[in-house]
Amino acid sequence: MTFAIPLTGDVVSPQAHRLLAAVRELVEMSKGTVTVEQAAPVAEEETPAGVEPVAEVAADGPEVRLHTSSRQAVLDGVALPLTRLEFDLLQYLAERPRRVFTRAQLLAAVWGYERAGERTVDVHVRRLRLKLGGTVPLITTVYGVGYRLADDADILILPHD
Repeated sequence: MTFAIPLTGDVVSPQAHRLLAAVRELVEMSKGTVTVEQAAPVAEEETPAGVEPVAEVAADGPEVRLHTSSRQAVLDGVALPLTRLEFDLLQYLAERPRRVFTRAQLLAAVWGYERAGERTVDVHVRRLRLKLGGTVPLITTVYGVGYRLADDADILILPHD
């Protein structure tokens, strides 16, 4: 049975704080992934006292699946024709959610060199955004700093097909 750990309200449990800190650390170290699953509604009589049933959450934007072993990106069931660098850039950002990267950091990490024009990153981000569609931007610009994956980006990384 799945129960929700309340993260809002007047009192947030110490277990919730420890869980969030552990998940944040694993994701930032790229040693873990977080999968959010929609849970079936729990009948009121099955829910123990003091525990909130898990609510269903509808995805707002497109779902992107990155198949890392075959290097394929799939947007809502349709394969995307990404170049090697576009795929690498999207995978790099998806593996490090909630982090902002400067153009120089992205050049070093994705391209493997630092002495190229930083506008190269801008061009690849623009092309990637066009291929992903413009309804919900999956890559957001942090003005004066660089780029990051959008908070509401629905990207699933599948290491083995």
